[in-house]
Amino acid sequence: MNQTPASLEGADSSGPSTSGLELKAQHPLVAEAVELLSSMRFAISALVVVCIASAIGTIVGQNAPSINYVNQFGAFWAEVFSALDVVRVYNAPWFLVIMGLMLVSTSLCLIRNTPKMLREARSWRDQVRDSTFPAFKHRAAVALAASSAEQRLAEFSVALRERGYRLRTVEPQAAGRLPLLVARKGTSNRLGYISAHLAIVVISLGGLLDSELPLRTMAWWTDKAPLQMNQFQGNEVPGSARLPAHTPSYRANSLVPEGGTTDVAVVAQGNGSLLLDLPFELHLKQFRIEYYPTGMPKLFASDVVLKDKETGQEKTATIEVNKPLIHRGVAIYQSSFDDGGSHLKLTAYPMAGPIRSGLPVDLTVGQSVGLKNSQSNLSLELTGFKPINVENMGEPPDDREAEDPFKKHVATVLSPALNSEKSKQLRNVGPSINYKLRDGSGQAKEFHTYMLPIELEGARVYLAGVRNSPDEQFRYLRIPADAKDSLDEFMRLRAAMADPAMRAAASRRFAAQSAPVNVSATLAESAQKALEAVAEGGINQLGQLLEKTVPEAERERAAEIVLRLLTGAFWELWQQARTKDGLRPLERNEDNVRFAQLALNAVSDAQLFGAPLLVALNDFQEVKASVFQVTRSPGKTTVYIGCLLLTLGVFAMLYVQERRVWLWSQNQGGEVELKMAASTPRQTVDFEKEFSALSAVLSANGERRT
Repeated sequence: MNQTPASLEGADSSGPSTSGLELKAQHPLVAEAVELLSSMRFAISALVVVCIASAIGTIVGQNAPSINYVNQFGAFWAEVFSALDVVRVYNAPWFLVIMGLMLVSTSLCLIRNTPKMLREARSWRDQVRDSTFPAFKHRAAVALAASSAEQRLAEFSVALRERGYRLRTVEPQAAGRLPLLVARKGTSNRLGYISAHLAIVVISLGGLLDSELPLRTMAWWTDKAPLQMNQFQGNEVPGSARLPAHTPSYRANSLVPEGGTTDVAVVAQGNGSLLLDLPFELHLKQFRIEYYPTGMPKLFASDVVLKDKETGQEKTATIEVNKPLIHRGVAIYQSSFDDGGSHLKLTAYPMAGPIRSGLPVDLTVGQSVGLKNSQSNLSLELTGFKPINVENMGEPPDDREAEDPFKKHVATVLSPALNSEKSKQLRNVGPSINYKLRDGSGQAKEFHTYMLPIELEGARVYLAGVRNSPDEQFRYLRIPADAKDSLDEFMRLRAAMADPAMRAAASRRFAAQSAPVNVSATLAESAQKALEAVAEGGINQLGQLLEKTVPEAERERAAEIVLRLLTGAFWELWQQARTKDGLRPLERNEDNVRFAQLALNAVSDAQLFGAPLLVALNDFQEVKASVFQVTRSPGKTTVYIGCLLLTLGVFAMLYVQERRVWLWSQNQGGEVELKMAASTPRQTVDFEKEFSALSAVLSANGERRT
């Protein structure tokens, strides 16, 4: 087999082909599709898309509530991510399709190129004739006496072996002018190509096995339909929404309270959930959590007892974050923690009407209770309790930093150092509860309130948040805490503001103390109208009243006067309410005046709060629950093998260099001319040094020629 120097010097003839399979098909579109699918360019394009999607999956948190994406990236990008399935990219249909195409394309590339590369790796190329010698870039020749040629050949062979070459000696054939000696090393470099591309196939296969594809296929084949699990108890879920224990792969979640036992887990789907039967029972003996001084969690640990359903064997273990319990191919990870049914003592304060006393309520998290009065029929649903809440109480970010939340989040992920700690002051602000108030028509609002007052802008306030749907952010009402850190004074003021008789009396008293007798009636009427406007619609309604009754040119001065009337009458209303409850009036000092101003703002904002009740937490008896992620990942070992193959392949391609050496011998009278040529696909400094050393061995004590 004749070979040209170009084919010997480069790797083109022995490297992988970038074109695809040429299929002889009747329809040209089929042939073109097969050629494209099996081509290297298609496989590389698919790999690039997968890499970009994986990078996006790293930047964008996966499977989080939709409101989180709105908070992080803004409403526009949140909608874009949702439409493109970026929020669950690793199980998005388009991602799985591209993974499958990459698997098929890379497999076809391997099938097409592997036999050729193995043949090239085994080939000695001992049919290269000496006529090609002048075309080699790396060549050397030396003329020796015939008596020393054999010894020089032996020395040259030793030098090659010392450098790791394998040798083949060819019988001299004068007619063919074939090489006398052929040497090679580093041909396993080609195995690196095979290993690296086989790794992509293996990793893709493992990724597909660990994706939702097997579960979706099984659910489709067995006619499983997701349900809203919050409407059922575990034993009430119908068989059409239950997955068997032998489901091939899944990622499910299971919540177990302390002292509780479960043998099921919930598999979240896009439009509901499926209930998964586990091959074991899991009993939670104790859940332990440790905190840093800032209040951030330091350790989650669950002491569990696992009982196998098939054998009855029990196993005791402790599950921590990144330290799962593995049983029969099922891994149980410590995912998070939640409330397991804590018992809470609550007070339901009225936020409308002249009644100020609250209704005591004892409730367990997850339960509901009916609350009735003459005007409404409500259901209080206690949905959550957190004993510790760590919040950032530092300075708010600069407006320029908050202009583009998407860019800021991406920059923070790519360079965590950009997430400056200067503005962070993490602090535990105490327990909080989540609850819903549902009216008779079934409409519900969600609320979030803290048990303890929080210091904001120099004042201690209770925070009560409200939102109409989970897709919204909580809007917080700030209620000032009184001198006893309680809600009593605010509730006294709120009830007084809702009583027309008390508003009128407070307005008259304010007018009597602030103006002469001849104008006190007019002043009292104005103050009463201001209090009435705030009581019915807040400060906004008072502003609208001014816009309707006062010319624009006089509106600013009128607003100042009305605000003085309002704050003065509101102070008198507070003192009158205290007197009615048998308490002495308060001194008009700085602290009390500021409390009155904050209370006035809170009474006004309470109109936007839109709830007839405010539920406050008084005491609790916590019951912890552990949230486990239960996974079966049959492709995990496959992915590990693929990673090993990829590592070996990349190292082989980068650090193992194929090198070949040929030596020809030609008799010229009483001399023997030895010609040596060498080639390598990649020209490196090491190869140049090695060639120089081999040339020196060949030409020692001889006449060197080129």
